[in-house]
Amino acid sequence: MHDLHSERMSGSETRAAGGLAMVFAFRMLGMFMVLPVLATYGMDLKGSTPALIGLAIGAYGLTQAFFQIPFGVISDRIGRRPVIYLGLLIFAAGSVLAAGADSIWGVIAGRVLQGAGAISAAVMALLSDLTREQHRTKSMAMIGMSIGLSFAVAMVVGPLLTRAFGLSGLFLATAGLAIVGMLIIAFVVPSSAGPLQHRESGVAKQALIPTLKNPDLLRLDLGILALHAILMASFVALPLALVEQGNLPKEQHWWVYLTALLIGFFGMVPFIIYAEKKRQMKRVLVGAVAVLML
Repeated sequence: MHDLHSERMSGSETRAAGGLAMVFAFRMLGMFMVLPVLATYGMDLKGSTPALIGLAIGAYGLTQAFFQIPFGVISDRIGRRPVIYLGLLIFAAGSVLAAGADSIWGVIAGRVLQGAGAISAAVMALLSDLTREQHRTKSMAMIGMSIGLSFAVAMVVGPLLTRAFGLSGLFLATAGLAIVGMLIIAFVVPSSAGPLQHRESGVAKQALIPTLKNPDLLRLDLGILALHAILMASFVALPLALVEQGNLPKEQHWWVYLTALLIGFFGMVPFIIYAEKKRQMKRVLVGAVAVLML
């Protein structure tokens, strides 16, 4: 009984959280590496326009949003692992399709297919199956950190990889990362006794409509939508502006992103500590929005 409530994460819980965080990191690394380079290198593709480049960057999100809940529901029925394997396989297939494309439409098709491998819900549910409730927040935080870290690495590695191997090489590397994710699920993440019904990870059908109508959640959803829209729009406009107005060749962009990331990361840390320690989440959030507007 004592073990059930022990304060430390067990070995299998640590392996589960660490392994799933790595799966997220590798998949997101493949996702994010494309962002800083698609606008510049993508202009060499047949039929390319800035609007279609924007579509290629955003197409991923469309299918991702569409398939997230269905994949989550299916994982409740047939188990998490088959759904995660399938999602990573679809993601890899999309990457290979984009790698072989010589026109912008081929890349858009690849990005649409990449997004269809929507495994976030199933990975989170598997994490819930493999960790006890008191360690769940810590495990989620590990995944959050892995996503942030992969974003930082991708901003630098993406442009460097593309400079060396071109866009098709970058997409092939992305496919490889998805395969690595499948190997981690197979060999690192411990097996679960089957889907457990959790309040936090199962789909409660009766709660779906009230959740979609919750005004507090809707405000947060809108905020996240706006934030991501600004971020993605920046990756369509900024690289092209750096080339045209800034006279900075596309091969040099990686250090601009690295500088901005380092300043942002170290600038953010004191505010996160303040928000956590002083329970001033809202004040910090509003402050961050104000800085963004400035």
